[in-house]
Amino acid sequence: QVQLVEYGGGLVQAGGSLRLSCAASGRTFSNYGMGWFRQAPGKEREFVAAIRWSGVGTYYADSVKGQFTISRDNAKNTVYLQMNSLKPEVRTIYYCASKGVGGRDSNKGAYNYWGRGTQVTVYS
Repeated sequence: QVQLVEYGGGLVQAGGSLRLSCAASGRTFSNYGMGWFRQAPGKEREFVAAIRWSGVGTYYADSVKGQFTISRDNAKNTVYLQMNSLKPEVRTIYYCASKGVGGRDSNKGAYNYWGRGTQVTVYS
């Protein structure tokens, strides 16, 4: 049984930072790409960032380039999302996901396991 558990969400002032973590279990973590997605109330879930199994390839949504950094520690079965210079958002859920074989890194359909999400609110 694959499990992904996100940590690190919360309430932060605009301009501040948060670091999200996602702990994985149940599959060989280092074999698969990982991604972060987010969903604001009433909106579609959207791609944020992805990282290849080796950690060498990283990909970002245009809206977060230069602001967010995705990384992974395969020894700890954990993927991270460092979020800096945060802009106001209310009750956005950030999800991590484990990618299957093939498919675009930015396509949520390419991911076959998902965490339950962690909520982020950035106030101005």
